[in-house]
Amino acid sequence: MKTILDTYKIDGVWHFTDRSNLELIKKHQGLLSLAEAKRRHVEIPVPGGNQWSHDADRRKSVHKYVHLAFVDDHPMLFRAKQEGRIPDPIWLKIRPSVLLGEGVRFCSDVSNKSGVAILNAEEAKEQIDFEVLFIHMDWKDPDVQVRRQAAIKSEILIPDIIPIDQILDLKNG
Repeated sequence: MKTILDTYKIDGVWHFTDRSNLELIKKHQGLLSLAEAKRRHVEIPVPGGNQWSHDADRRKSVHKYVHLAFVDDHPMLFRAKQEGRIPDPIWLKIRPSVLLGEGVRFCSDVSNKSGVAILNAEEAKEQIDFEVLFIHMDWKDPDVQVRRQAAIKSEILIPDIIPIDQILDLKNG
């Protein structure tokens, strides 16, 4: 994964949440997975997912991970805003070095979707279309649009917690 970070000059990866969750993130010194929040008896005031998605996360065992996106354009935020689950969305920019940690996994689509494989770093390098995520292309080309729409659904799965010192910045969603 280090090669991918260097090749595409990735300076951050992204997590969306509601601004009202910032105090909780500070209090617990980082972003917690659903499983870690439950273990610590932490109630997330404005969760990004609904009950269906949390149940799907548990079925696929991805509730043990903090979910990140490669770009600040993940379609799940659009859905969360549309459904009114996140009234004041923000994107947290995370140090890209978190991708190099032990137990990090990836997927080339939404992780809790049926039939989507959870990948290790080597598999991710082969199956995620990093080129369309990080290289400027002809966005008017229908083939490029299809590739991009698929690639932005990719997820990064970080075990348990992303420590607060790995959060670089935030911006409005």
